[in-house]
This record gives sequence, C-alpha cells and structure tokens, in this order.
Amino acid sequence: MKVPMLSACGLVILSFTVSGQSIYSFDVLDIDGNSVSMENYRGKVLFIVNVASKCGFTYQYEGLQVLYDTYKDRGFTVLGFPSNDFLHQEPGTNEDIKEFCTLNYGVNFPMFTKIKVKGRNAHPLYQFLTGKDTNPGFSGRIKWNFTKFLISRDGQTLARFSPNMKPGESEIITAIENALE
Repeated sequence: MKVPMLSACGLVILSFTVSGQSIYSFDVLDIDGNSVSMENYRGKVLFIVNVASKCGFTYQYEGLQVLYDTYKDRGFTVLGFPSNDFLHQEPGTNEDIKEFCTLNYGVNFPMFTKIKVKGRNAHPLYQFLTGKDTNPGFSGRIKWNFTKFLISRDGQTLARFSPNMKPGESEIITAIENALE
C-alpha cells in the first residue's frame, strides 16, 4: 500500500508497507544475545550500518560513535550489525567483536549479533531494507561493509549511503539534522 507523506524538507515521499511489515516488525539479537524488538526504536531516527572489524572502512566506527554522541540526546541512534559476508572481514565471535569495538573505538551505541546482510540467508531486517517491494528507492543488494541506512522517526527510509561515504560527511550530517527536526 502506498501512503503519501511530507518529509521534513518538504518533499513528498511514498511510504510502502507489504503485508503490514515495517522496520518495527523485526526482532534482532543484541551483541550479548538478548532479543530486542525494533519496535523499541519507534520515534527515534536510526542509522543502520553493517559493520566489520577487519575492513578498510573499519575506521568509520570512530565517526559512527561521534554521530551517536552528538545526536543521541535528540532521539538519534546508530545500530551496528556485524557481518562476515565480505571477504570474511568479521571472523570473530560476538564477544570478540564487542571487545574490539569497545577497546579500539569506544563504541557504546547498540551493537547486534553477527548476521548475514546479503543473499538468500540475509537476516529478515536486511531483506526488508534491500527489498524492491519493501524499500523502493533504496533497495538493492548490500555491496560491502559500512552501507548505511537513515530511517525516520516513523520508520521510513530517508537515505542510503555507500560504504565509502564517511559518517562525518556533510551530506550525512545534513540528512541526520533534517530527520531530527
């Protein structure tokens, strides 16, 4: 079903739901193995990122943490989803990933268990984010680590950023600030 909506910057966007599914329809496991409903994030601006510890873009953890620290008090959060889908660049256990991120980058934004983000066995959240029917305009396979999705307070995808776009780039900052207004 298509539902027209007015975005913060005055553009009309189309909201799509398929079989009642939305970003809030999914449960995920946090890095410690606890079940978390995405419904818990309703009303927040989300920055969903597939991450890896042994990637050329791993340094982006630092920028993601800066974004989180800068905007968390305004209803923004980063959600990190480790994945080993690209050249085995996230080989560790969840405990290894948590320790690496904490010790090397001071990560304290929500991190989740390692998942698949591409292919038939992709986690349902990523099937939703990349699906032609569920996320038109932002669909398509995840091509590498550190692909970023900006989600509005009402669960709509506002933007998708490539892995090589750093978290502190002006385009990302502007999109986040517009979403928070």
